[in-house]
Amino acid sequence: MAYLTEKFGSAGALHLFAGAGETVAAARVPAIKASAKIRSKKASHGTLLYGLPLLGLFFLLWEIAPRLGWLNRIFFPPLSEVLVAWWALLASGVLIEHIGISLQRAAIGFTLGVAVAIPLGLLMGRYSLFEKLSDLLVQTLRNTSQFALLPVFILLLGIGEESKVAITFYSSVFFLLVNTISGVKSVDPLLIKAARSMGTSDFDLFRKVILPASIPSIVAGARLAVKSSLFAVIGAEMLAAKSGLGFLIQNSQLMMETADMYAGILTLTVIGLTVNYLLVWFERWATAWKGQSETSLI
Repeated sequence: MAYLTEKFGSAGALHLFAGAGETVAAARVPAIKASAKIRSKKASHGTLLYGLPLLGLFFLLWEIAPRLGWLNRIFFPPLSEVLVAWWALLASGVLIEHIGISLQRAAIGFTLGVAVAIPLGLLMGRYSLFEKLSDLLVQTLRNTSQFALLPVFILLLGIGEESKVAITFYSSVFFLLVNTISGVKSVDPLLIKAARSMGTSDFDLFRKVILPASIPSIVAGARLAVKSSLFAVIGAEMLAAKSGLGFLIQNSQLMMETADMYAGILTLTVIGLTVNYLLVWFERWATAWKGQSETSLI
């Protein structure tokens, strides 16, 4: 234990072998967590502040370009008109209804992806024979476009909720799977050997060593999977749906209600950013024991 404390820091050693009697390490953990939390907040706030001027310039150009005739305002209305349309959709309850339906579809598919990909990724990353047996099938499916398979899902499952959940699941599962495998393979072998030397069972090895050490990679995969899930459900709704943000955007475009169309696109962007930052926060919380100073917000 003393060797692990020296090599990986008291916070990491305590996380792996909590309850082993290292009272000095336990006393230092709160200070390490507090310091890491402060540094993470400063880093994230600084990143946001640095990015605001460029974002503000983008919105300013969006407002003035149509008004000055640089862009046809029929097809690209000013930002103020889009915001007015967004507020009207929100006040009427139409936007909330479409958001709820799209998020429900994406959440179900993403949750199914997590339930399948993480256990499978842990096994493939840990056991080389299992990976050799399953890798060819996984790679074949992973390199088949989800949008090319959308007509297949519709033929097999119909145009109801099942096909939309299926395409969302398919879009998210491989990002999670590949990153979980990568996370497991990147675990320091010394940690595994140390755990084994203490008589740790396979279940506890996954629970106390491999899974915690793989969380940064898994969360990175989850952030990609969430984005892919949202893209997939929007595409499915544009093709075969009568509700959801994808339907709202597509129907507004067909009816030449371009302000409503851009309002739907902006809503989708805000949802994606919100979910991304929630996952960033979760990664920092889950890996606070490592004493990391900052995490990418991308």
